[in-house]
Amino acid sequence: MAHEPKPIPADKIRLIVFDLDGTLIDSRKDLTNSINAMLTEFDRQPLPEEIISEYIGDGAGMLVRRALGDPDDEKFVESALTSFLNHYRIHKLDYTYVYDGVFAALDVLKTGRQLAVLTNKPVRPAEAICEALGLSPYFFRIYGGNSFATKKPDPEGLTTLIREARVQPEETVMVGDSDVDILTARRARTWAIGCRYGLSSHTVESIPSDYLADFPKDWISALDTAKMEK
Repeated sequence: MAHEPKPIPADKIRLIVFDLDGTLIDSRKDLTNSINAMLTEFDRQPLPEEIISEYIGDGAGMLVRRALGDPDDEKFVESALTSFLNHYRIHKLDYTYVYDGVFAALDVLKTGRQLAVLTNKPVRPAEAICEALGLSPYFFRIYGGNSFATKKPDPEGLTTLIREARVQPEETVMVGDSDVDILTARRARTWAIGCRYGLSSHTVESIPSDYLADFPKDWISALDTAKMEK
């Protein structure tokens, strides 16, 4: 059931932190292909894209574990994770693209603010994807799932970005397509924008956001002070 979003005080927001997969980029096909390459290597049946999409959001380790059916053999999971990452490292940009409207929104939102990425994807492929697709110049930091001892929804990454940007939690908004992102925002006491178009959008409304975006351009409606003043 949809909930009424609270108005975000756009004029007070100084830091915007974005999730990557399903928020800025559609990486579904490359992730699916790499998971299925791993499954084939270990004599497992490939999985449909729709199923694998539901496993995305908690980092590469959990993605692999879920695709394997949550086995108890940790060495097997580690081997499978290595296989997946080896394939994904080569094929991460075969089909991945930036969602329509993202660049236009970032161009508006960057004025007077700092922007950053906080993803549960390993940091090296995250940085490489942002660089290749032209996203890197917008962000003062890009942190991944192995940048800290913990991953989202633990707030460590988000609170670190808040400290590095020299802002307050109430001056910060987290933007993401999953309940993991919204819960991270809640734990860090920041504002939250949930994206209903992404890879994990089936989970995003399970925790109330302050604003729900159907497209990246909707971020402007939530956060552009000039638009609000008209």
